[in-house]
Amino acid sequence: MIVDQRAAGPAAIVADAPLSVLASGFEFCEGPVWLAGDRELVISDIPADRMYRISTTGSVRLFRAPSRKANGSALDTQGRLVTCEHATSRVVRSELDGTLRTLADTYGGRALNSPNDVVVASDGTIYFTDPLYGRGARYGVERRAELPWQGVYRLSPDESRLELLADDFEGPNGLCLSLDERHLFVNDTERRHIRRFEPDSTGVTGGNVWAEIHGDGIGVPDGMKVDAAGRLFCTGPGGVHVLDEHARLLGVIRVPEDPANFTWGGDDRQTLFICATTTVYQIRTVVPGPDTTAGAKSGSIRR
Repeated sequence: MIVDQRAAGPAAIVADAPLSVLASGFEFCEGPVWLAGDRELVISDIPADRMYRISTTGSVRLFRAPSRKANGSALDTQGRLVTCEHATSRVVRSELDGTLRTLADTYGGRALNSPNDVVVASDGTIYFTDPLYGRGARYGVERRAELPWQGVYRLSPDESRLELLADDFEGPNGLCLSLDERHLFVNDTERRHIRRFEPDSTGVTGGNVWAEIHGDGIGVPDGMKVDAAGRLFCTGPGGVHVLDEHARLLGVIRVPEDPANFTWGGDDRQTLFICATTTVYQIRTVVPGPDTTAGAKSGSIRR
């Protein structure tokens, strides 16, 4: 299950408990978010056009249908769910009263491609990727792109300004912030690497390749997050790859299906939930996931 894991010290990745199945029977599950207030996991099943809620016992119930081919989601600082919709080319937020609010759907008067994954900073800034994957029939709606690039965007906390931060990706996908939020990591699925940017008030600097993701087995760079120790987890060939702050591979959490995304949850944030094609797997980690937003502490949503 685990390859190249260091046996002692802070580099240890998983506890003794094995990988297990939480829930299965999906077409292609994605976008897991832990709701601490409800003690449930929210996921997307993109081809099925559904979002589900899963309890810690594995009970599954419908959350949203149609989901408009929803993909990645994240909680904002108020515990509201921010979601990328492929079919509508928009980023939406579930308000506390259950209504949906569109946060972004165009840039320069043209429709976005198909927002894919999203992360929210501690000040409420929203970063998201916008590849073309949702402009095909299986994971979205077949239609031509209106933009000549696949970009990475930033939406200001007051939602008044949408900035294009980078437009030189072949397939921008997963993204995450470092614990101190000085670095923005974005992976490129087509190029099989991770780039690191430094956000500032005018945009971003940097953008050099920080790590390449290779290995044996099915899987590509997709979902990506850091744990409470600042180590970067990224899906890739064979499972979830774990890298230290110097981009050195510490190990791979092996998963028997194509891994797409993951998140931490449970009362101690030490259960790693992994969405892999038809199944949501779970495994206990030595280090918990980050606890950086009010939403992570008290998330509870209506729809």
